[in-house]
Amino acid sequence: MGFIGFTLVMPFLPLYLQQLGVTDTGAIALWAGATLGVTPAISALCSPFWGRVGDRFGNKVLVQRSLLGGIVILILMGLATQAWQLFALRAIQGLIAGYGPLTLAMAAGSAPRDGMARAIATVQTAQRLGPAIGPVVGGVLAASTGLRSVFFIAAGVYAVASLIMAVLYVESREHGTVVHRERLPFRTILAFDNFLLLMAVIFGLQLVDKSFGPILLLHLGEIGFSPADAAVLAGLLFSLLACAGAGGNQLAAMLLKRMTPRALLDLAVLTSAAALAAFALRAEAWVMLAAMSLFGIGIGVAVTTAFTAAGSVVPQHAHSAGFGFLGSASLIGFAISPILAGMIAGRSIQAVFFAGVAVLLVMAVIVRRLMVERHAQVESAPAVDAS
Repeated sequence: MGFIGFTLVMPFLPLYLQQLGVTDTGAIALWAGATLGVTPAISALCSPFWGRVGDRFGNKVLVQRSLLGGIVILILMGLATQAWQLFALRAIQGLIAGYGPLTLAMAAGSAPRDGMARAIATVQTAQRLGPAIGPVVGGVLAASTGLRSVFFIAAGVYAVASLIMAVLYVESREHGTVVHRERLPFRTILAFDNFLLLMAVIFGLQLVDKSFGPILLLHLGEIGFSPADAAVLAGLLFSLLACAGAGGNQLAAMLLKRMTPRALLDLAVLTSAAALAAFALRAEAWVMLAAMSLFGIGIGVAVTTAFTAAGSVVPQHAHSAGFGFLGSASLIGFAISPILAGMIAGRSIQAVFFAGVAVLLVMAVIVRRLMVERHAQVESAPAVDAS
């Protein structure tokens, strides 16, 4: 619900900026890029610290704080009259946002140890499908009710998410009681086996996964598709990427029962690299659709595997801080990816895809050579008492 609410309005931000009086195309692009990027940038810096608070006092109150803050921000954005006001509101949202990593930590902590991968995969599936649904619904609402009203509807969606959290989620008794465990310093969390490596992998996966947004439509036009056909095909490709990624999240939970995280992560990254290379080299629509599907599955498997492997080395009482660091790596990749893609595309659009292939191949080598094998796999570890 939270991700649907967010994506109801954000894809149409350039049009809203026009309504606020920004008419120059370059200025619209500048304001839109800065406004979209400031929230994940600030949230990435704050995420580990909010995670630390969550480990001490419980995550439920922090997620509700984030959702309620989002309601206020969205309402104020719907009332904005100047472009700078949108930017300032999004910056404030970055300070209070960050429910994504917290919900991953909550899922991992709520499940028994042998179900951690399935729990993480389920939440990541929701995080992928929400952005696939939101823009479609938002486009229909914007056309029928106007852009400003969509902000208020999005606030209502956040309110539903907040109500679901308040009523249905039961916090572990370990939080918010007199039970206090020794806090792990951030440097101790970062020093756990494979943790920094997996942070780098998550950053790289997000860097490649989010690089298509600014250039996919341009790439399709460059290889010969008409504007109308390119628009339809781009929509199909983005939808396939989201659905395939969600399928990959679920597939990872099943494969981790049979494979070690290192072997599965290496296989998934290499599969994604091969699919992305095929996508860049062929111009037939059916090949591109098949390649994007395989790429999405590989990325989905790799992301869930990386989060699960990293979560398995962090003690449960430090899960929120640990997932905060992982979320920061993901958010930084999300923020930087469109900027780098645009810079590379200024010289060659196709080079964006080959740069992604190179990043994935480097990650595969790093995982194979540096990741410490943990023979006690995540899915076969003994269950722990969640209470």
